[in-house]
Amino acid sequence: MGQSSSKGVKAHMETAQKTGALVLSERKLTELPDLSALEKVLRTLDLSSNKLVCLPSSISSLSNLKHLSVNCNKLESLPEDLGSLTKLESLSLSNNHLHRLPDSSSSLKHLKSLILSYNNFQEFPSVIFSLPHLDVVDLSSNKITSIPDGIGDLQTIELNLNQNEINLISPDIAKCPRLKTLRLEENAIELSTIPKELLEESQVSLLCLNGNLFNMKDIEDTEGYSKYMERYTAVKKKMY
Repeated sequence: MGQSSSKGVKAHMETAQKTGALVLSERKLTELPDLSALEKVLRTLDLSSNKLVCLPSSISSLSNLKHLSVNCNKLESLPEDLGSLTKLESLSLSNNHLHRLPDSSSSLKHLKSLILSYNNFQEFPSVIFSLPHLDVVDLSSNKITSIPDGIGDLQTIELNLNQNEINLISPDIAKCPRLKTLRLEENAIELSTIPKELLEESQVSLLCLNGNLFNMKDIEDTEGYSKYMERYTAVKKKMY
C-alpha cells in the first residue's frame, strides 16, 4: 500500500470513529489494516474490490459489527471464529474463491442476508440451517450439485441457487417454514427429480426453473403443479 493510499485509509478510519462506518473498497489492499481502535464503534465495514486472500481472526473482535462486505476479493477461507460477530445482520462475500463456511457461522443468530454468489461451493452450507432470521440466501453461480436432506430447517424467505450444477433436490425443501421464493434456473434438474412435495405442500409461491433439462411446458402436467399455481396466483393478486 503506497503512502498516499495509506493516508487515505487513515483518514477513513478517523471518520469511522464518528460514523461507525468504514468503506475501504477499491484500495488494492492485500491485508487488513489494524482496526483495534474501532472495535467498539464499527457497525459497517466494506472491503470490496481489493486483493484480500484471507481475513485475520482479529476481525472477530469487532463486537458491534452489523454489516460486512468483502465482495470481489480473492478470499479462499474465512476465520474459524467468524461466529463471534454475533450482531452481524448482513454478510456479503460475492466473487471470491470460498468453498465452505466455518462451523462457528451457526452462531450468527441475527443474520438476515447472506450473499455467497460466484464462489466455489460444491456442497450446500448446512451450517446456516439453524440461523433463525434469514431473509435472503444467495448461492448463485457456484458448483453445488444437490439440495440436501435437512434443508427443511432453513429459515430463509428467498433462496437463490441459479447457475449451479444441481441435479438432486431433497423433498425436505417442502418443510422450509418461511421459504417463498426459490430460484433454480440454469442447473441440471430433470423434471422427474422435482419433488411433488415442493409443488404440493411447500410455502413456495415463486419457483424459477428456466434453463434446466426439461421443457417448461411439461411441468404443467406434473403432480402438485396446480397447488403451486394456486399459491402463485394468490400472491400475484395481493400485489395488484
